[in-house]
Amino acid sequence: METGFLLPDTDDDEGAPFWVGTAAGELRVQRCANCGLLRMPPRPMCPRCRSLDNTWDAMSGRGTIWSFVVPHRPLLPAYGELAPYNVIVVTIDEDPAIRFVGNLVADQDAQINSVDPATIEIGAPVQVVFHQIEDVTLPRWVLAPG
Repeated sequence: METGFLLPDTDDDEGAPFWVGTAAGELRVQRCANCGLLRMPPRPMCPRCRSLDNTWDAMSGRGTIWSFVVPHRPLLPAYGELAPYNVIVVTIDEDPAIRFVGNLVADQDAQINSVDPATIEIGAPVQVVFHQIEDVTLPRWVLAPG
């Protein structure tokens, strides 16, 4: 099991439902219960209608690579031995304004440097997978057919 990574605070009031979703194998996004606007990162108030009511909806987990970078000399020592690796930005199919940052991996349990960076293409379809590191289940991405 990978260890030593900087991991998110899964108990944060606003983001906890997201992490409950990843642990259950779902990519969840906050939705305004009043006007229906999807929003990520989560916030207490809807930026469109100012409602304080929200839900968390499971998304399909399908998306598209919007952008990517390949750090060769990471700033964080925990990732030094894994470099170079990719960091991708994914737009989800339900709303291209919603973007997630993660890694493109060969399969669900592969290391973050398991994909040759030269093979990554902007616009490629991806599907979310989930991988546990310590007590956090992280969303990662694999290439999807099509």
